[in-house]
Amino acid sequence: MTRGLTAPVIPRLRGRAQAPPRIYFQRENHYICPMKQTQYPAPPMADVIPETFTRFGQQRTDNYHWLKDKNNPKVIDYLKAENDYTDRMTASGAAIRQTLFDEIVGRMKEDDESYPAYRDGYYYYSRAEKGKQYRTFCRRRGSTEAPEEVLFDVNAMAEGKPAFIFNGYSVSPDNSRAAYFYNETGSYAEFTMKVKDLASGEDVGFSEEGVASAAWANDSATLFYSLVDRTLRSSRIYRRALDAPAGEQVYEETDVRFGTYVCGCKTRQYIFITCASATTSEERYIPADSPGDAFKIFLPREQDVEYGVYPHKDKFFVRYKDREHLNGMICEAPLTGYEDRTSWKLFVPHDRDVRIEGIDLLKEYVLLELRRNGLTEIRIRPVSGNGDETHTIAFPEPVYSAWLGGNPEYDAVTLRYTYTSLNRPATLYEYNISTKETEKLKEQEIPSGFNPDDYTVERLWADAPDGVRVPMAVVYKKGVAKDGSHPALIYSYGSYGCSSDAGFSASVYSLVDRGFVYAVAQVRGGSDLGEQWYEDGKLLKKKNTFTDFIACSEKLTGDGYTSPDRLIAMGGSAGGLLTGAVANMRPDLYRAIVAQVPFVDVINTMLDDTLPLTTGEYEEWGNPNEEACYRYMLSYSPYDNITAQDYPAMLVTGGINDSQVLFHEPAKYVARLRAVKTGDNILLLRMNMDSGHGGATGRYDGVRDTAFEFAFMLNCVGIGR
Repeated sequence: MTRGLTAPVIPRLRGRAQAPPRIYFQRENHYICPMKQTQYPAPPMADVIPETFTRFGQQRTDNYHWLKDKNNPKVIDYLKAENDYTDRMTASGAAIRQTLFDEIVGRMKEDDESYPAYRDGYYYYSRAEKGKQYRTFCRRRGSTEAPEEVLFDVNAMAEGKPAFIFNGYSVSPDNSRAAYFYNETGSYAEFTMKVKDLASGEDVGFSEEGVASAAWANDSATLFYSLVDRTLRSSRIYRRALDAPAGEQVYEETDVRFGTYVCGCKTRQYIFITCASATTSEERYIPADSPGDAFKIFLPREQDVEYGVYPHKDKFFVRYKDREHLNGMICEAPLTGYEDRTSWKLFVPHDRDVRIEGIDLLKEYVLLELRRNGLTEIRIRPVSGNGDETHTIAFPEPVYSAWLGGNPEYDAVTLRYTYTSLNRPATLYEYNISTKETEKLKEQEIPSGFNPDDYTVERLWADAPDGVRVPMAVVYKKGVAKDGSHPALIYSYGSYGCSSDAGFSASVYSLVDRGFVYAVAQVRGGSDLGEQWYEDGKLLKKKNTFTDFIACSEKLTGDGYTSPDRLIAMGGSAGGLLTGAVANMRPDLYRAIVAQVPFVDVINTMLDDTLPLTTGEYEEWGNPNEEACYRYMLSYSPYDNITAQDYPAMLVTGGINDSQVLFHEPAKYVARLRAVKTGDNILLLRMNMDSGHGGATGRYDGVRDTAFEFAFMLNCVGIGR
């Protein structure tokens, strides 16, 4: 891994009431009735085994705490019963799911190849082939016309395995070997690392379990890597020669808020150990030519100070952020004597309106990815710092997404970037810094056809309860009347400072072409409008995320884009926390909710420091061992705030091997909803029994998951084809 650009889814009624009159929706002369619970057999009901917890004088009773043990056969039996129930409830939708699958696949170029990237004498690329689930990774030496070398055929590696994640590879400096990472569980945090000899195609006998990062020394015979602990926190760094029987620990991070990782740099001068929490970071380094050296601290850690070091052959560039400079700034420092901060020079000053998203270095230029007013800018500045020669790549549309691809070659005078918008497929460009000319290299192809001019894209602003204006991007088919009659899907994430960018999704047009309005809300908790936007949606301000989303939903209904009985909300992981919270707060505002692997059992998870991610996220959600944080988190935790009220129709998904949101969270959530909620709206749990956080790992299987979710949405708003 090399340092370059940084930043990169129905309860039983208390009384057997008579079913209400059926409400039919019309769509192109095709009538269907949305699923209602009373039309079907009763769902599975999880056993009630109460456990009581007391903290800060307050008692909580959790009836479904027992569902967290996947080694308990009763837990597996319950999950299988839920899946069987979901299959029975949705059996009549097989035809529409197949139609949706065929449509989405029709928008994929099934035989496709990435545009090659030149690095250290080779052109690297990957390709997908029709009918195959995974990509094949290849290279050609010296020319794109040279014979192809297949590095990794992931389809062969995944043969016969229900889940498989190939998490990339790192080629040694002499181009002879590659360290690669994979698992067969679908987990996002547990990977095996092996090393392949690229000439013979055989592994060299080097293997490590639980690897989170790796970097080669310049001798091409020594690897540095980090390993996860029992909570899946990357906590230890090892050095190991390829012919050694075991690695030697060179660093351990003992602060449980921090993870530690290792990486190289583009210039191949250094190897870095990064230690980082959600608010604080620290760097150590050694010369990459001297793998036996002891690591040296660049700057000692200081709470609420984050920095990253980017080596140039002549100097260091330091990306620096503290509480007074939330959006970050960039300084240059000498290669020797940098410890004296008076030797530093300001290269890019802090700007309260512009967040530094990423940086990449070339020999003569510094490449910057910036975010202003929720939109990306790409800026090129000479290493000399001459402001007169700084220029910006401009983008034409009012709502878009763009990201800097940089260039892996230090001496290059070109950079690559990708541009997309809600109605513009992703396009890769190469920009020549010397000539200021741009060349289109590759545009995402839509084989079944796509005309951007058939659709309208808008940027809207909703007013949050505290007066803050929240941006939202929407796309819909031209001619859609704003009379409240159209269905809509609103999506957001809103955590960890991750922005909800408005990019092209080929699959969502299966909804848009059926009359849906699709909206992406850029709520607080992301960093869409800068780092303060993130700060205002975390810790004791987390509820802003939820009220922002509700404000955006009300904007859609209030302006006639849709109506509450036609509006669907979707979010995954921490975005599932968002949908779970708004389901409790404003269930009347949504016809349905799709909660993908949702983080909903906030208090129980954050009190259990043996679980993955818990201690490392105290600075995101708060530490519930502190009373103020405990009470605030408890006040919004979706699982703990389920009440006896009518909820929207809901589809909740999970993964048995999920390392980010453990499977028991969606399982417990559905179990409690079934026992407590009122009304006749359907509630379904779909648990992937083979995979983890991202669901199905193969591309066609992933499309089937999407088709399932879309078919659920269509049923909820009465569209049957």
